[in-house]
Amino acid sequence: MSTNELAVSYAALILADAEVEITADNLLTLTKSAGVTGVEPIWAQLFSKALNGQNILELLTQFSAGGAGPAAAGPAAAASGAAAEEAAEEEEEEKEESDDDMGFGLFD
Repeated sequence: MSTNELAVSYAALILADAEVEITADNLLTLTKSAGVTGVEPIWAQLFSKALNGQNILELLTQFSAGGAGPAAAGPAAAASGAAAEEAAEEEEEEKEESDDDMGFGLFD
């Protein structure tokens, strides 16, 4: 990620946290006042259009809360998780065996 993109990303987060509308002008003003030089206006325009009407803080909290759902499923989920782990181990063992069959062993 370039410095311009990073600066505009941080500016968007700051504006969202301050509950200020995310516009290209606000993004450029914030990056200039932070001493970031050379931010091209296209980045501010792209970010403002992409985030128009979006609640960034809500998006961030929904993303972090998404992992809690499956853990609450209880013992059935744990049993299916163990079965999936066993299947993955068996598949890994099969891969190891198939490598030896092809003559690609470590000491050949």
